[in-house]
Amino acid sequence: MNGFDFRRLRRWESALAVFALSTPFLLPALAPGSASLISPAMAETVEKPDTSRVVSIGGAVTEIIYALGEENRLVGRDSTSTYPEAAAKLPNVGYMRQLAPEGIIAVNPAAIVAIDGSGPPEALAVLKQANIPFTTVAEAYDKTGILAKIRAVGAFLGVPDKAEALAKSVAQDLDAALADSAARPESERKRVLFILSAQGDKIMASGTGTAASGIIELAGAINATGNFPGYKPLTDEAIIEAKPDVILMMDRSGSHATSPDELFALPALSLTPAAKDKALVRMDGLHLLGFGPRTASAIRELNTAIYGKKTNASQ
Repeated sequence: MNGFDFRRLRRWESALAVFALSTPFLLPALAPGSASLISPAMAETVEKPDTSRVVSIGGAVTEIIYALGEENRLVGRDSTSTYPEAAAKLPNVGYMRQLAPEGIIAVNPAAIVAIDGSGPPEALAVLKQANIPFTTVAEAYDKTGILAKIRAVGAFLGVPDKAEALAKSVAQDLDAALADSAARPESERKRVLFILSAQGDKIMASGTGTAASGIIELAGAINATGNFPGYKPLTDEAIIEAKPDVILMMDRSGSHATSPDELFALPALSLTPAAKDKALVRMDGLHLLGFGPRTASAIRELNTAIYGKKTNASQ
């Protein structure tokens, strides 16, 4: 038995157990309340991944790792992971939706943790074939989803107590920010149009089920284009019918930037309530749409930008 690879044996046993559970026609039926076919001894063979060298994919995931004080494990991050500033010093393995497995494998990670939606699937398949443990964190655009992300990352890193403490702190901050937003009467809530891009005078806007729609609602406003799912280009008629009071965009620089004068010179936007006051709000994309530990701050910043300076005593 000298030189026998017990780690490989354990992995084989774990894979066999997963295969058996996912192929019920190979197993005898279990009576309700009967014992599991997987014994405690078998369960112990399922190894926790080595997380001493981690690649983080997704800005919120990376923020959470730093907020947990576990950044010493990071050996790489994706291009959306721009906060905190220290993250920029890590090797950049590419955009989360256009990952190249070679770039990730080059930093020799022991494990990868990625936000749901990372890809493409072909790249993920290569990484899994390379036997690099890969964990996906579910995406969601509300308080519950943010706390679930924190707990999932903490469990992955083996620091659940730290994660629970962070989740509690973030929950308290979110509760305070959401209470301020909820206090605004429905009749006073403004309609906000989030524009993802305005390239070639074509407006790409956010509908329901998006991070933009989620943050607009959490800030006590109304998504002006909440009648379709995802992101889509809008016709001039749809923009006029949306009647936005405020235009919301990510803060960009260089050739991707659109000035207020250019934006509101577009025929359809020039006819909206937002054009009267050139009501354009720009915010850092990760802060605005990341739905990570800083979301309470993003809610307050957006609320103030839409409605003006806060005046009540709690603020």
